[in-house]
Amino acid sequence: MILITGDVHGDITRFKDKRLRKLKKSDALIICGDFGLIWDGSRKEKRILKSLGRRRYSILFVEGAHENFEELGKYETEEWCGGLTRKISGNLRQLMRGHIFEIAGKRVFAFGGGTDEAGNIAECPDEKEFSETDQRLSTAADTVDYIVSYSPPQTVAEFLNNGEPQADAISSYLERKKESLKFSHWFFGKFHITKRIPTRFTAVFDSVIDSETLQ
Repeated sequence: MILITGDVHGDITRFKDKRLRKLKKSDALIICGDFGLIWDGSRKEKRILKSLGRRRYSILFVEGAHENFEELGKYETEEWCGGLTRKISGNLRQLMRGHIFEIAGKRVFAFGGGTDEAGNIAECPDEKEFSETDQRLSTAADTVDYIVSYSPPQTVAEFLNNGEPQADAISSYLERKKESLKFSHWFFGKFHITKRIPTRFTAVFDSVIDSETLQ
């Protein structure tokens, strides 16, 4: 089972959701950006991260626009379930952008990052990163089960913003992937709403939803 939630912003109450009690060792909770619990490197923060890492299931996140990227960068990367991750503590990991993972029997493509309110992209991907991501997807025959991201594709973002232009390097790239990839469903954070966008997109915020039933 894979459960999906949105921006946490350092609020640990999300991890008290009763639906998480059903998760087993091979299951996962995926957070679609703005994890925010790696912020100041304090002892309290490290205790929280260690506690989350002790959960029997995996807690996984992609980066959002509001992260302390300097602190995140202190964690070493390692291969896990077919892709590159940062192991934070125990079963708590960051899914690195542009990688594909085999999680709970599903193929999951992760692509974190996006613009903040001022229109800035932290750690904006360069052409090399986009090209390497394209190669991984090509190796997978451009087919995945789920896509998890912080930003949605450009046209989906514009739909949620009443048609206002939403072009940036990441949303434009994801728009191209929307057209070229075969996938069952795409989950993204950023907009602080939980909303189904027919037929294959879900914006998720403070809800915890089942990737299979979308409930």
